[in-house]
Amino acid sequence: MTITPSKLNTFSMFKLPSAYLCGVRARHIDNDKCVVIVKHRWINQNPFKSMFWAVQGMAAEFSTGALMMMKIKESGKNISMLVIKNEATFTKKATGLITFICNDGSLIDEAIKKAIETGEGQTLWMTSVGANEEGLEVSTFKFQWSVKVKS
Repeated sequence: MTITPSKLNTFSMFKLPSAYLCGVRARHIDNDKCVVIVKHRWINQNPFKSMFWAVQGMAAEFSTGALMMMKIKESGKNISMLVIKNEATFTKKATGLITFICNDGSLIDEAIKKAIETGEGQTLWMTSVGANEEGLEVSTFKFQWSVKVKS
């Protein structure tokens, strides 16, 4: 089964209902990147008339996690994945349509390859940058993922 934006959105409806209800949606996924969008609206706002930071975090993590899930599936191995750290920087109020892009597909390839070869867990930092409709960066999230081949 190929992972597509439509399948990711169905997955989020059942497995990540908070993200789904807040409007987090996958728009594109390929071997190198994943694009996730979320629109500022009543259900995901903060008291300052912008998008709540945690909603931005859900969209950013989804862009990294979906790419990770796709790469693990392609490997054909039974591999666990877990976020072990994260960092975030906010540079502008998030209003309107926010697009999060993760371009770290090649980093995942390296980590999975090394995990399979060595049998040891590997960690990698992945970045997702959120931009508004004008293309201005509103936030950057970094997630440290751990991958390990299950025995």
